[in-house]
Amino acid sequence: MTAFIMRRLLFAIPTLLAIITLSFVLMHTAPGGPFDDDASLEPEILENLKSAYNLDKPVPVQLLMYIGNVLQGDLGPSIIRKDYSVNELLSLGLPVSLSLGLKAISLALILGGLLGSYAALRQNSAADYTIMTLSMSGIAVPNFVVAPIMTLFFGVYLNLLPVAGWGDLRHQILPVVALALPQVAIIARLMRGSMIEVLRSNYIRTARAKGLSPRRVIMRHALPAAILPVISYLGPAIAGVITGSVVIEQIFELPGVGRYFIQGAIDRDYPLVMGIVIFFAGAVIFMNLLVDILYGFLDPKVKVE
Repeated sequence: MTAFIMRRLLFAIPTLLAIITLSFVLMHTAPGGPFDDDASLEPEILENLKSAYNLDKPVPVQLLMYIGNVLQGDLGPSIIRKDYSVNELLSLGLPVSLSLGLKAISLALILGGLLGSYAALRQNSAADYTIMTLSMSGIAVPNFVVAPIMTLFFGVYLNLLPVAGWGDLRHQILPVVALALPQVAIIARLMRGSMIEVLRSNYIRTARAKGLSPRRVIMRHALPAAILPVISYLGPAIAGVITGSVVIEQIFELPGVGRYFIQGAIDRDYPLVMGIVIFFAGAVIFMNLLVDILYGFLDPKVKVE
């Protein structure tokens, strides 16, 4: 297992370098720049500003300098938010984004798993059709449509929940639910299909033939096997929920990393955008590795050589 983890980490290094290189080149070749709004600046002052952030150098030279700083743990200063470094902005926004993402994926895992299992146990019933119809709707309707509707209904019309900010539990309900709904739908469909397949397998028939109770058959034998595809999906899902919180954070005005990312992209704040891209890429790589390790423990058929 240790050798497997080391190999995956070694493979992650060139992957991360490729992502950094591609993102860096795309950012610097896109039209516009961080100082385009400062049209009143004298040319000499503008040149000094570009020199201070190494923007006067060729892109390949900037890339090599940036990678060297990243290897030392320095993501650089924010161009627009001059009082903060990118490391400081990440430390401020990361707790909010992680809390939002982990709460959303936990809700999706519990609710989606229960709905998918119930639909599988009631296959081709009215409950099954209803759950799958709602799941398809949850997948088809994006959260940037659901979130404003929830805000309008629960926040404006009913005045039950606050529609902005990140504070106590009441502030967190709408953004967490809005972010979790698509994942609830996906996990419910995955769980239903996997559970139906497991319930038709030979070892489940054997367990029933031995006289085990239906509850024991499902909880002890069917559920651990049925949840494996969901575990496989959780790796990119968790990273996707954290990165997908960009829109939700903007709608609910949450002080998270996603909101910094959108504002940084609009302002052409290259170091800030690159720092968040590196964080998101690292999160995806780490979660995929974690899922592979967890899968090896849960499925005895999987062997890590």
